[in-house]
This record gives sequence, C-alpha cells and structure tokens, in this order.
Amino acid sequence: MTNPRDSAVYLLDLGEPVLVDCGSGHGLDRMVGNVQKAGFNPDGIKTLIMTHCHVDHIGAAPLLRSRFGTRLVIHEKDAEILERGDIRLTAAFCFDVDLKPLAVDRKLTGETGTLSFGAYDLNWVHTPGHTPGSISLYMDVDGERILFAQDIGAPLLTEFDCDPEAWLESIGKLLALEADILCDGHSGAYGPKHVVRQYLEYCLESQYRQGYIEP
Repeated sequence: MTNPRDSAVYLLDLGEPVLVDCGSGHGLDRMVGNVQKAGFNPDGIKTLIMTHCHVDHIGAAPLLRSRFGTRLVIHEKDAEILERGDIRLTAAFCFDVDLKPLAVDRKLTGETGTLSFGAYDLNWVHTPGHTPGSISLYMDVDGERILFAQDIGAPLLTEFDCDPEAWLESIGKLLALEADILCDGHSGAYGPKHVVRQYLEYCLESQYRQGYIEP
C-alpha cells in the first residue's frame, strides 16, 4: 500500500519495467520502495502509461519524469486536459494535489493501438466515459488475457463531465475482449474469465441502479 489518495499502480515486466498509472504523488516514496522490493531498479522505469487524467492516477507523473527520466504516455483527449492543468477535470482539488500543466511525451490517437516493448506487445483500446481519453490495456500471456480497465465501476458524475453513453459503449468493448484477469484501478484484480464478466456486469448494473444510465 502507498497512500489512501493513490489509485492502484501496476508494474509490468516487459523486458523493462513499465508502469500503468502512478498514483497521486503523495505515496511516491513508498511506491518506489515497492518497486525495489519487487526486484526492479526504479531508474529503469522509462515508460508510464496513464489510463486517464484523474490525478489519483497521474499525480506522480512529473516526479517520475524528474527523478527517473520517465516518458509519459496518455490518449490525446486526456492529454489536452493535463497540458492545460485543468484542476476540475483531473479532480486535483479532491486529492490535495497542486497540479501544474503537464506536457505529455506520447499522445495515443484513434481507437486502438499497440505499444511494443522488445518482444512484448501491449494493446490499448479507447474506452471513454469516465474521462474523454480513458484507455484500457490488455496483453496475452501464456494463453491468458490480462486486462487493465481502470475505474470501470466509478460513478459517472456530471461535475467531471462523465459521458454515460460513451461509457456504455466502452463496457461493451471490455466484455468483448473476454479477459481472463481484470486489474482495476481501485478494487483489485479479478479472475478467472467468468468472474471478470461478472464484475463487468456488476459495474453495468450499478450504473443503472444509481441512475447514471437510463434503462
């Protein structure tokens, strides 16, 4: 654990350590310690892939860049929000983060793509709704599909310009991937395949129940 204001942070061993999200920044030192305990050198973290622009997922990004030379990757639609330092759409005010405009090294464009790291391919798909530029990541390892789908169950709040119609389309994309393991941004990992489907269906039912999506 790092800090209550942090999202889940996932480290992928793709011949080099690659981070999926990085927390708010409040727990950075503990996160770096966790990386070291897992047997990796934080100096080797040269890529951070940010699933969306909320500050509990991206707040540590400028610190990682300054300490380790980490390059920052995010979808272009959320890059716009970061690069203007939007404290509302990043929810920075909720997490006590002094967000400044943040330049992004690589902006993902379009609806799908692949990020290659040596012999490994990490696929991404645009899954808007929670934010305009939310992405989900997946890769196939030893016959299993691992999916990183952050904050799928989060309420679709109007104050953060969430888009219920886009979210509904995105949940359909995630169900179609038929992942064996799903790693969420706050509520942990789920598996096997039928449990992943149950979790996604639960998130869908919850949005209906709370009135964020019309039946």
